[in-house]
Amino acid sequence: MKPIKNKKEKKNPLLTKKEAPKDGKKWNIILTVFLSFLLVGLIVNYWYSGASNEKVNTQIGLNQLTANYKSGIYEEIVVAWNVIEAKKFLNQWAIVNGGVQIRQIDKLTLPTNVNITDIGIGNTNNPTKITLKDQTWWKFWMDLLPNLLGTILFVVLLFFIFGRMSGGAWGGPMAFIRSRARIYDPNEDEKITFAQVAWAEEEKEDLREVVDFLKNPTKYKNLGAKIPRGILLQWPPGTWKTLLARAVAGESNVPFFSISGSEFVEMFVGVGAARVRDLFRDARERAPSIIFIDEIDAIGKKRSPWIGGWHDEREQTLNQILTEMDGFDNETNVIVLAATNRSDVLDRALLRPGRFDRKVTIQLPNLEDRFKILEVHAKWKPFDESVDLHKVASITVWFSGADLWNLLNEAAILAGKWNLKSITQDMIQKSIEKVIMWNEKKSLRMTDYEKKLTAYHEVGHALVWKMLPHTDPVHKISILPRGGAGGVTWFLPEKDKTYTSKAKYLDELATLYGWRVAEEVFFGSEYITTGASSDIERATEIARAMVMRFGFDPDIWPENFAPDRIEWNFLGAESQEKAISEDTRRMIDTKVRDILKQAYNQAREIITKNKDLHEKISQALLEKEEMLKEDFDAFFEAVEGVPVKNQQ
Repeated sequence: MKPIKNKKEKKNPLLTKKEAPKDGKKWNIILTVFLSFLLVGLIVNYWYSGASNEKVNTQIGLNQLTANYKSGIYEEIVVAWNVIEAKKFLNQWAIVNGGVQIRQIDKLTLPTNVNITDIGIGNTNNPTKITLKDQTWWKFWMDLLPNLLGTILFVVLLFFIFGRMSGGAWGGPMAFIRSRARIYDPNEDEKITFAQVAWAEEEKEDLREVVDFLKNPTKYKNLGAKIPRGILLQWPPGTWKTLLARAVAGESNVPFFSISGSEFVEMFVGVGAARVRDLFRDARERAPSIIFIDEIDAIGKKRSPWIGGWHDEREQTLNQILTEMDGFDNETNVIVLAATNRSDVLDRALLRPGRFDRKVTIQLPNLEDRFKILEVHAKWKPFDESVDLHKVASITVWFSGADLWNLLNEAAILAGKWNLKSITQDMIQKSIEKVIMWNEKKSLRMTDYEKKLTAYHEVGHALVWKMLPHTDPVHKISILPRGGAGGVTWFLPEKDKTYTSKAKYLDELATLYGWRVAEEVFFGSEYITTGASSDIERATEIARAMVMRFGFDPDIWPENFAPDRIEWNFLGAESQEKAISEDTRRMIDTKVRDILKQAYNQAREIITKNKDLHEKISQALLEKEEMLKEDFDAFFEAVEGVPVKNQQ
């Protein structure tokens, strides 16, 4: 593949999003500075106005004030505008409160056009000090400033708190109940179409009917057909259900409201329901339109049977969604798309016809789909001519669309780390190993004995796997520590599979015991380690599933004995296990143990028979630390009895 030129002029529409407003940070700074000035002003005003806790203000009548003045009990009388403050002598009217003397002040508001001389205050023979404050307008506002600043500070803080509750939006004190959905307008934003979704052809065909309905509603209404209320996109994670939903909006050329289920739920009960109402109201106003709710299981889980429920906010939000979807009239062209990885936990009322009428199951991409996905993401990256995307697609079995995007992104990061201009096949290979088997832990230093033990372990897996007919080819063996493992044996299927046979499971069980058997054969049973614990756990799970779930044992009737999924029944009880008799349980345990013993003995027979070959491969692995498929298969060219792989 040739490197792409003029890369700067290209934009990836799959990654293009409407940029958030850049003014939010600026307004946060302005608000912080404003609040700081208000706070400093209040502190300074309080400091220069004296300690207010040393005064007790009491309202007094005009006659009483005049009599007190004439008796000479006031220390000072302060007159500001038409307000009189008469301060009593400390030695005569002091009030002791916790050791602090509090000066009492009598206050009186004079009637309009009345002077203090008119009420007999200002006699020169009276020792009381008379102070007339400056009565200019600016002085009036300075006296009023503390109350004004306090009021402004309270209002601003109130708006600030509600703005934070609404996700930073500045839309008034009730903005937190507004919908947080992102709106993609096909006339303004980058339009995503089905052509940019390089897989899921059958799923796209189901959704094309919806697109045609939105474009030509009259054609269907004349036939008596009604627009689907909701479409559920389910399974598994990483299949880009969101991108597929946005492609429906792009093909239909209608507004697309996107929101996550968790964005409805808040601390206060009723907020989520209010946001649902606001979202559907906006969608109706811009109809025809599409509402996309990602991870709907966050609010759509089965409701509990107990009165009041376990989470009133979540249940009220779910009830509001059910009401809104039922509330559509025949003329409302609004479709609800929802995505989830856990459709099994959704409430039944949400899944009934009339709400989510159609369910679209999106599977992992097959070989051809993976190649198409890689081609889409490769358009915006420079690749070396040696890169073979067909080979990459063949070794990325079980990769989702998101995994493939991440794979090429990791390869691009690696190229940047090495200061190269293009991405090579080797970088892609290393990125695959990083995604599947984690990074090498170079800091972990193993002793020579530990390295030898790991080599014999991994070759034990690979040898048993190679000598069994219903297994996949060995792709790579490594004794370099990765993640929590001391070594890795990587098996890679030659083609995609839908079902797994009983023979394949039995061969896999024998392979899992290759580690433990290799320890016993080459190091002695008294030197076995804990390294095979995860293999034994995995083998036990497979064997128990073969008997209890898959019905593979001929002596036990094909019946599902596995525990039920947790579900609330109409009585409110939680059903977890099936009713199984003690005899049946005892028989299941015996059958599981027999299967595991058979797998263990089969692995021991293979390793014992090929002990010299095992030793030879292990020594070669100790020298190279890693061994690829070609090098591993070369050891079996002269070996008799190597089975031909049966991929059925």
